[in-house]
Amino acid sequence: MKQLEIKNLSHSFGGLMALSGINLSLENGEIVGLIGPNGAGKTTIFNLVSGFYVPTSGDIFVDGVRINGKTPHEIAAMKVGRTFQNIRLWSEMSVLDNIRISQYYHLGYNVADALFHTKRYRAREAEITRTAYELLDIFHLADLAEECPKNFPYGIQRRVEIVRALSLNPKLLMLDEPAAGLSSADIILLIDYVNWIHDEFKLTIWLIEHQIEVVMSLCGRIQVIDFGKEIAIGSPKEIRSNDDVIKAYLGDEEL
Repeated sequence: MKQLEIKNLSHSFGGLMALSGINLSLENGEIVGLIGPNGAGKTTIFNLVSGFYVPTSGDIFVDGVRINGKTPHEIAAMKVGRTFQNIRLWSEMSVLDNIRISQYYHLGYNVADALFHTKRYRAREAEITRTAYELLDIFHLADLAEECPKNFPYGIQRRVEIVRALSLNPKLLMLDEPAAGLSSADIILLIDYVNWIHDEFKLTIWLIEHQIEVVMSLCGRIQVIDFGKEIAIGSPKEIRSNDDVIKAYLGDEEL
């Protein structure tokens, strides 16, 4: 069964057509890139798949289940995790609580349990905290657990955001421009991290990225869109030599 399937997806904002007839399928365990010039519609696709928008037409399936109209937390519960182009951490909240809070879509206890601190409440809270510390330790962030993300450089904030997405135990991890704002050294580390995450957690990874070196290094397949339409899909080698892709990127990014 395909991890993700998008069929003839279109979306408009008022009278403006942002996407038209997008198709894509992701097999289990793939790393697939989504690229295109600024304003091509890449993040709109991510927002549709993660439930922030409802498609104007077309269908989206996760593990064979149609998700059109499901809310973001319902889609997260289907093991779909994502990061954002602009980092969305709670800057005044500790790193640990940023990770813990992502678990609250499946608490396993009710309001009464929380009010009276029942055994079920205490056990679940301890489990959530233990899981958060385990992930932070894997990513060498445990020493920063009680600190606030606002105190960290951009590269560490990106790692915290990826850990938060992984705390959902996703089958599909969606990374929206994970290299944005990173230094050259941090980009090299990011490529290593994503490869390691893919191998260690056995995930399907779908990423939007403007840093072509990141996409070419990580992805087995790349889809290119421009003005809301697909213009190419193929291997990195095929994309690099595609005339339509080169034309779309003239003056924006050199392939």
